[in-house]
Amino acid sequence: MGFINDELQEVSKLCQNVIDGSRLVCCVQSMVRVEITKTQFKKIIVCIQFPQDYPKVPLLIELKSKTLSEKLLNRLTSVCEKECENLLGKAQILPVLKFISNFIEENSLVCCYDEIASLKKLLLENDELKLKQKTSMIYLKAQQGSYYLKTKIVVPDNYPERCVGLEDTDSNFPAAIVRYILGKGKELGRQCVEPPIKEKARATLFQPSPSLNIVASFLVRSVKMLPMERCQLCRKLCLPEKPEEAVIDENADLHVERLYCGHLFHLQCLITYMKTPPFHGGKKCPSCGQRVYHDKWRLSERLAEERWAHQQARARELAEVADFFE
Repeated sequence: MGFINDELQEVSKLCQNVIDGSRLVCCVQSMVRVEITKTQFKKIIVCIQFPQDYPKVPLLIELKSKTLSEKLLNRLTSVCEKECENLLGKAQILPVLKFISNFIEENSLVCCYDEIASLKKLLLENDELKLKQKTSMIYLKAQQGSYYLKTKIVVPDNYPERCVGLEDTDSNFPAAIVRYILGKGKELGRQCVEPPIKEKARATLFQPSPSLNIVASFLVRSVKMLPMERCQLCRKLCLPEKPEEAVIDENADLHVERLYCGHLFHLQCLITYMKTPPFHGGKKCPSCGQRVYHDKWRLSERLAEERWAHQQARARELAEVADFFE
């Protein structure tokens, strides 16, 4: 047991000085327990035991964490065991603790390991997902046909207490569509970390939740669905097959408008629909039945009905005049 005692003394003396963010909880022959903390959400507990023939065989290692993924811990444990195999006949505790500490330090996205795995399942052949561990950033490219959206997803140090951010977005969707995608994505992220305003929704204690998968999956689904969306009235595709042929003029008849419910209309189709009865109870989306809200249409149902009646009366008058001269 002399080798083990010497190593335990070395660990007791050097651990907290050599391993950044470490705290030695227990250091006896039955177990060595060390907590390694990089941030509030990047904490890991390393439990080490000596097997019977140590150091001729690798250490027994168990990793625990309340914030990191179980799958990540299992994979990291396997890697640590292989590291120990390279140190047979030598002291293994401090080297393996250094390895774990460096792994957490160099892989800043460990806090969203499961979310990244889920996101990868959504991506198809033309999509891209690149992890930038040093800058805590994820490069995402989603594509559907000729349409694409590229963005950088920034994961903050105190994630998931703060939501992810979107930077350097590039897309060939019309500007109004891009504003919707980014605005909705950011709002979904905000809802993950900020309590609801309404009192009823705050009945239970609010806890921030991870936002990466929610935001990124929304971006991907939007890119996949929007090029195939049809106008809810004329049923024609809202976006042309070629992005360069998309209508940019926001006052043009074929400009694509999105209602608050998320469905798309051509501008002229929307205007025609909003000006046509029935008006009672407010105009509703033909697809989902939700009340129509749109920045370009702020008339009350009463005023809309009065205007329609006036237009109909005017049309009848003109028809009577035309009949008189025939």
